[in-house]
Amino acid sequence: MNGSNADADFEQLARATLDDVLERHPEAATQLGDHRFDDRLSDPRPEALEDERRAVSGHLATLEQIDVAQLDATNRVDAEILATQLRQLLFDLEELREHEWNPLLGNPGDAVYPLLARESAPLPDRLRAIAGRLGGVPEHLDAVRANLRDMPRVHVETALGQFAGAAGLIAGEIDAALEEAPAMRAEIDAVRPAALEALEEHSAWLKGRLEGAERDPRIGAELFARKLAYALDAATGADAILRRAEEDLEDVQQRIAEVASRIAGEAASTDGLVRKVLDRLADDALTDDTIVPAATKAFEEAAEFTRSERIVSAFDDPVDIIEMPEIHRGVAVAYCDPPGPLETANLPTFFAISPTPEDWPPERVRSFYREYNAHLVHNLAIHEGVPGHVLQLGHWRRFRAPTDVRAAFWSGSFVEGWAVYSEERMAEHGYRDDALRMQQLKMQLRMTINAILDARVHAHGMTENEAMRLMIDRGYQEEGEAVGKWRRALLTSSQLSTYYVGYTEWDDLMREFRAARPDLTEQQAHDLALSFGSPSPRHLRSLLLDGSTA
Repeated sequence: MNGSNADADFEQLARATLDDVLERHPEAATQLGDHRFDDRLSDPRPEALEDERRAVSGHLATLEQIDVAQLDATNRVDAEILATQLRQLLFDLEELREHEWNPLLGNPGDAVYPLLARESAPLPDRLRAIAGRLGGVPEHLDAVRANLRDMPRVHVETALGQFAGAAGLIAGEIDAALEEAPAMRAEIDAVRPAALEALEEHSAWLKGRLEGAERDPRIGAELFARKLAYALDAATGADAILRRAEEDLEDVQQRIAEVASRIAGEAASTDGLVRKVLDRLADDALTDDTIVPAATKAFEEAAEFTRSERIVSAFDDPVDIIEMPEIHRGVAVAYCDPPGPLETANLPTFFAISPTPEDWPPERVRSFYREYNAHLVHNLAIHEGVPGHVLQLGHWRRFRAPTDVRAAFWSGSFVEGWAVYSEERMAEHGYRDDALRMQQLKMQLRMTINAILDARVHAHGMTENEAMRLMIDRGYQEEGEAVGKWRRALLTSSQLSTYYVGYTEWDDLMREFRAARPDLTEQQAHDLALSFGSPSPRHLRSLLLDGSTA
């Protein structure tokens, strides 16, 4: 396959491949906004996974016959993205094999929640799809349990909390929806009791294996390096990323000391100065009752500043700031959940904030809100909101290409990297004051330490005590935040690196691009960089600097 037909050949293959992948992963399809499979659950049975492995191998072999050099710029990038994603799917199925040890996978709450939360179709139609998914829950969870063998304790503990959240969602939130669509009650009631019974059985099964859950959650150096390469799709390997992060940590520590010096009127070299200033700022603590209103106000202020400073074009897309659903708690304190890039309905983006869990003791709650204080919430609103995720994902939804490859297989390092880069841009434009700058640099310390933790925990055997000392002593984190981050490092190999790697690639690229295109304003340069969807930064580099952009 080559020559003038190469683009047509690729586009046909890409559509067929994407259709196959999304049909096999209907929950992911729903999240992306493709609602053809909303009434189904994925099939975790070994024979289904083996069939998927053969299919993915076939798609990849066909793709490798296409002469990528003959494709136009858009398709050439998307062909590389598709190849990387297919190889990652094979790696997941053949080598990482999380379905055999990660009990967080297969939670039916993740399949039901988006159909309740987003008005992608009339409520009766969504409830009918939910009934279809609920009907498949018993068989689905039977297959999930049959796959699971030796599991890490931290994964089982977190899964128990999230599966309890799923039961609450199915038992309670669906009832609220049925009040608006009572004609659907009989269809839901025909399948819901068995689904709830299956969830109860599954949770009991997990509890029974908690004491024996002794698998090391660290995936090891070899698997980590390969998983990281697929997750980041970066030009730099795991060891080089770790080296740069450890060097950059020193630089950020020096910069935060300089800002602390301005605030306190003391020499930057003063012993304990940064901790003293951060402790003073942490005294402006929030509570479970005030964090969501505070985040809402911070979001509005950051959006207004972004527009007035012409940092990047902002849209008036709808945004709902919500408490994080219980099924998603236990990993991160906040997230941005946009409508999928394949979604055709005009739906809001969710900026979700997680209050503290009910079983936390008062001291841990106090520590949490000293970390996520009234100053830091402004930086959080930049990252999750504007000009961070909310704004960038608004640009992403407006991107169009001959295929949906780039929409379906978006880059975490692009998305998280832009959000961290935007924090720095806002601070450098003078947003708010030095208190905000302190929090931005503290978050930059955290991001850099995230990458160090990711590599050192999974590839170098870092202990909990070593990790806690790194986060508290060099990152100035509160103990509650550090405890949560330790758990997150164990739960999410490779994800914590996306922030640092994405930021460094964004920062390096935009410096180079602005030097190459001095005719563009900052807003024009950022708008152009965000106009290509969410490819990994290395693909963005080729799109911006290979002469294909006007």
